[in-house]
Amino acid sequence: MKIANLHSHQSKGVDYWTQRISEQEMPALCSTVKSLEKLAKDDVSSLAILGRSVMHDNALTSRILKVANSAIYSKGITQVTTVSRAAVVLGFDTIRNICITAKLLSSLLENKGLSENVYQRLIKLMASSFQAAMLSKMMLKDHGEDLQEEVFVAALLYQLGESAFWSMGGEPTEQLDRLLNECEDEKGHKAVVRQYLGGSFNQLSIGIARSWGLGDVLLKSLSHPNERTPEIRAIFLANQISELMVQPHVDLHRLNQRIAQAAEMLDIEADELKGRMIRCTKATAKLAEAYGAKVLVDFLPKTELLTLPNEPVEAQQTVREPNQLIQLKKLRELTSCAVEQADFNRVLTVTLEGVLDGLGVDRCALMLLSPNRKRLQPRIVLGEQAEKMKAEFLIDVSDKSGVFADAIALKCPMFVDDPHSSKWRMYVDASLKQLTGECSFMLAPVVVESKVIGVIYADRFHTERSLTATEYDGFTHFAQLANVCLGATLHAQ
Repeated sequence: MKIANLHSHQSKGVDYWTQRISEQEMPALCSTVKSLEKLAKDDVSSLAILGRSVMHDNALTSRILKVANSAIYSKGITQVTTVSRAAVVLGFDTIRNICITAKLLSSLLENKGLSENVYQRLIKLMASSFQAAMLSKMMLKDHGEDLQEEVFVAALLYQLGESAFWSMGGEPTEQLDRLLNECEDEKGHKAVVRQYLGGSFNQLSIGIARSWGLGDVLLKSLSHPNERTPEIRAIFLANQISELMVQPHVDLHRLNQRIAQAAEMLDIEADELKGRMIRCTKATAKLAEAYGAKVLVDFLPKTELLTLPNEPVEAQQTVREPNQLIQLKKLRELTSCAVEQADFNRVLTVTLEGVLDGLGVDRCALMLLSPNRKRLQPRIVLGEQAEKMKAEFLIDVSDKSGVFADAIALKCPMFVDDPHSSKWRMYVDASLKQLTGECSFMLAPVVVESKVIGVIYADRFHTERSLTATEYDGFTHFAQLANVCLGATLHAQ
């Protein structure tokens, strides 16, 4: 190692590199991110400002719309043609995060003057980070979509310091690349980086995150990676797994240890997690193309080391009981949503969280009508086997008969307390019972401007427990308050 080559850079320290990256190398990205983060505090004018902040950038607008209309986000329900409309459909936070991701990828990839070695380092690192973002989101699939999106961006930016450094190009990156190539192990790599930068890449990431005003989740994941909260744990493990999988010589023992830790967190078997990881990698490749970052696809972690099980082992069944404290907490949150004119996704996510954990159901979903109003399809699902429900729970309402069609037509909630009773036998046929099960279920219309756009649904399909009239009263309370919140948001625009 050539120590003499390190001294001139070491004296500058991490603060120097943070300022250089923010002000000289990536001022446009820095400005965009800061503007978008500030918008989170201005609910009234957020949509208009977001539209104005990207409308002059045709390439960015195109990418945002392509991602918003991709299968991962649109679910085939609504085609959007403007950023403002996409924000209404998907929620402002989701579109803000898509915008940050699109701008980040284009900024890091646009430097054409990188040497081949530095370029390879950058591409591999970005591919690993992009895969980690998708893995962390997958690991939190039973949580609200707002949290999933926040974790996606935090995992994507987890190695921002190193990515930003390599994307600068020029003599500093080529010199550090040569020095790292002379090291034989991970410990030596870290020592060289510390000497060259005056600190670690992690410290550089923290410096940039603070300078740009990035979210608390990212800062906490960088500064307290061992914290046991689900979001911090998911970000840490997803990055560890992705990083291990892109190594030229994969340490299978360490990789399997991390996979086992992630499986334990999700309360599933490691083999089932490996199956989910394979499916997640395929989805990552499609999303990378939607973001205009097809170059990353060939560098995504290879899944040959993972074995998809023939019979996935189901996660341990959770039995949720009614909890009045959670009900009150979520009802207060909904009241705050009405006052703050919170976006569509936020309102419905809080509602579903209240129904799931407050009323003690097995699963619940927001189901939206298709553009032709002939089909209901899950948009947000919480609870047991959420992904399975998202894929399979499709309701045909084209013939205007059945309990779902009646709830839409009459704009009133329904409580099917016993599908076999004479009261409901004509409204719940055999095909519907395959989806809802043999026990009771509840549904309530979601109304915007006096028009039903979908329904909220809940049942205890997996534990086969009956719902009570008291729980139905709580369910209708949540649904009614959700509609009040959506009305408040609409009138504020």
